[in-house]
Amino acid sequence: MDRGAQRRALRERLGRLRAAALRAQGLGAPDVAGAPRCRLTPGTPGVERLHRHRTLSPRGGGLAHPGARPRVAPSSAAIGTRTVRLVLAYDGTDFRGWQVQPDAPTVQGAVLEAARRFLGADARVTGASRTDAGVHALRQTASLSTQATLAPAAVQAALNAALPPSVRVLDAREAPPGFDARRAAAGKRYLYLLDNGPVAAPLLRRFAWHVPGALDLDAVRGALAAMRGRHDFGAFCAAPGRDADPVCHVQAVHVLRRRALVAVLISADRFLHHMVRNLVGSAVDVGRGARPAEWMTQVLAARDRKLAGPTAPAHGLVLIRVRYPDAPFEERRAGRAGDVARAPGRSRARTPPPRTGGPTGDPR
Repeated sequence: MDRGAQRRALRERLGRLRAAALRAQGLGAPDVAGAPRCRLTPGTPGVERLHRHRTLSPRGGGLAHPGARPRVAPSSAAIGTRTVRLVLAYDGTDFRGWQVQPDAPTVQGAVLEAARRFLGADARVTGASRTDAGVHALRQTASLSTQATLAPAAVQAALNAALPPSVRVLDAREAPPGFDARRAAAGKRYLYLLDNGPVAAPLLRRFAWHVPGALDLDAVRGALAAMRGRHDFGAFCAAPGRDADPVCHVQAVHVLRRRALVAVLISADRFLHHMVRNLVGSAVDVGRGARPAEWMTQVLAARDRKLAGPTAPAHGLVLIRVRYPDAPFEERRAGRAGDVARAPGRSRARTPPPRTGGPTGDPR
């Protein structure tokens, strides 16, 4: 056998050995060829399979020299689009809201940029709630559509490696085909925090509205309790006509105090734009004595935004739960956030949730 034939035989043998080693790790040639670039360390949980070579020799599936042309990744038709359900937490202070905007930092934009960096340009992200600028989230749900075949745990680790510290992916799970986090949502719970101390607490300045002075919480509870049930909340939306369907079902309202910190929790099947902030702003007027107890009921019946109180600042609002008909993991894990409203001796104001399901319009 001449020297050239010996070299070819040696290359083929090495290729077969390397392919066998990859298969022993559970990696096929298409997996390695299509793997995205990743700067994560091998010790990062869930991403060990990302930290590998990506260029394959066209013969035998072996690893090629650095100058070789990369193998073409599997086509979208071969892979298909899948959906991963994400649970996110974020400090919204430095963002212009959830929804992507040109030349402005947004939460959706940050998640989308991270997803496309690791999963490819086809990645799409949809949030259950389009929170406003400055609004925070403990458990926002998002649907991530991608053709990448990475396991959900690897997707979570990759996104957290690329996202800023103010945004975290708390969980990632495989979702049914076509799952849409916004349209599938059956309800949400928001928390609004008030700092009722005489001097604003520095550690709460990003997350609570400072309302000094006397605040009658019984009056606040009474005013908000009257909002329970299914009503036209047009008087408490951002602007008349902004929401095509102004009818929402408020299922529960809780007002809690611990020292100077006051928490208002509101659960509903859907929310209009600025609805929670307008309800809280009006209720604070009642608690301060600027409005009578029955005033919010009259405003609700009038359906006139001009009659309602001021809009509470955005930084006190937190999305704490998104509910789905299939009782997914984000609701079970967020149970602790809702348990505070069910503690003995706490104020309770609850009505049964509606039995209807399906899309909930344009919730926020």
